[in-house]
Amino acid sequence: MLEEVLSGVVLIGTGTVTGVFVAVLVSVGPAMSAMDRADYLRAHALLGKGYHPLMPLLVNAVTLSGFALAFLAEGPGRVLFPLVSVLLIGVQAVSHLGNVPINRSLSALAADGPWQDPRPLWRAWHRLRTALAALALVVVTFTVLTTR
Repeated sequence: MLEEVLSGVVLIGTGTVTGVFVAVLVSVGPAMSAMDRADYLRAHALLGKGYHPLMPLLVNAVTLSGFALAFLAEGPGRVLFPLVSVLLIGVQAVSHLGNVPINRSLSALAADGPWQDPRPLWRAWHRLRTALAALALVVVTFTVLTTR
């Protein structure tokens, strides 16, 4: 029973993380790229309040659940669920080393004056973490479908 619950947590959680990242990639990011600097900084501050701390907590819960399944799952799930967790650690690493420092630097920026637009670099980091999350979703979907 615990294995089934944790499998659901990993599947649904990974799908949620990937879905949020894809939505940002295809809609939120392009919209913010079209904004002038002042509007971008204001929108970024408002959006950040909604994503933090929810996303890190969700990724951590899913990661821990995947590692727990290394001990509870049978067959290929013993390896594949932890692989999902490793991919999600990659998501966290990209977030903490790439996106979060850029996010923090934005709060100190004024709406005018010289600046180096952080959006291209932020998008590049975001594409990488989206790809890692999507790969994790493929692995967990395959694992759940083939271990039942």
